[in-house]
Amino acid sequence: MDNKDNKIKQGFILAFGELFLKSEGVQKILKKRLDNNLSSLLKKQKIDFRIYPWRERIFVQTKNFKKTSSVLKNVFGLVWFAQTFFLEEASFEEMNNFIKENYQDWIKKDESFALRVKKGPLNKKRTEQVIKEIAENIERSVDLGNPKKEIFIEGRKQGWFIYFKKQKGAGGLPNGSQGKVLALISGGIDSPVAAYLIAKRGAENIWLHFHSFPLVSKASIEKTKELAKVFLNYQPKLKLYLIPFSEIQKEIKLKIPAKYRVIFYRRLMLEIAQSIAQKENYQALVTGESLGQVSSQTLPNFQITQENIRIPIFQPLIGMDKEEIIQLAEQIKTFDISIKPQEDCCTLFVPKHQTAAAKLEIIKELEKELSLNRLIIRVLEEIEIIEYN
Repeated sequence: MDNKDNKIKQGFILAFGELFLKSEGVQKILKKRLDNNLSSLLKKQKIDFRIYPWRERIFVQTKNFKKTSSVLKNVFGLVWFAQTFFLEEASFEEMNNFIKENYQDWIKKDESFALRVKKGPLNKKRTEQVIKEIAENIERSVDLGNPKKEIFIEGRKQGWFIYFKKQKGAGGLPNGSQGKVLALISGGIDSPVAAYLIAKRGAENIWLHFHSFPLVSKASIEKTKELAKVFLNYQPKLKLYLIPFSEIQKEIKLKIPAKYRVIFYRRLMLEIAQSIAQKENYQALVTGESLGQVSSQTLPNFQITQENIRIPIFQPLIGMDKEEIIQLAEQIKTFDISIKPQEDCCTLFVPKHQTAAAKLEIIKELEKELSLNRLIIRVLEEIEIIEYN
């Protein structure tokens, strides 16, 4: 194929998802965020590119198709994308001649084909005429129902796009367009999946991890750091808070019956997380809980652990079973890290069986025995913060 003509560019055509359901003003804000995310994620992979942001499509000009495709599939806000030729400011005749000169490289002699034409202002009759004129120059058999190859053609005021296969995008809304949330990340399977799902809805994640070092090893810390690096495939940057929780756990162990300890751990974790969120203006908390999955995740215990929380708590996994969560963890490439061995912060100093239906009055009475204010202040002073870009 002769590609000397400067009007012929190569790259990817990107299609928006639900952005078009928004008002024009909101669309403008979301598209700007999407452009910024695209640029940041592509630069991170050291890809040479140029972005053309238009009203109905985005065109990313690049010759690095493999690396760019691997980035685009994780960008929230895109419903599909396709490797494409872009014939800038070309007439219909120029586009038709381009196909005539190159179709033999795209469709083998024994393969059937179908044309899928989208030309904005054309009425149905004119579109059918366009398809007929293009098809006359392609010496291959036509099969509209089950073709071996499809040629997609889009006419826009900027020029013509010609592409062959649409790839599914991540969907959702551009990351960071819906504010910031503080996600509690345990290092296990569930919480990174919850973080992913809330990121898909446009919320920028900030992560918080409670650990029990030096009572246990740093395994959960190292796993969380690994998971954070994977998560950079889905949002351009990530802040991680590492919270030392061992002193609070020792206080709870001394004064709280074993069957209630996980309830107290979770109750205090949420209160500490809320304190950080309110100070930093994060608008909600995110947890990886699934209703009924373990004893602390029953409705009575949710009521107790969340009693003192005054900001929204999002639980994206609440109606999912474990198999569904595992499948999504595998899809987003966090599963293999999450299953590495670690000592669970919430199971330290507790027996195997916990109460599934604690009573709030009992919890409040037991809470009077604790002297946690000083310890919580110390915890907040000893937070370690890591920034990933």
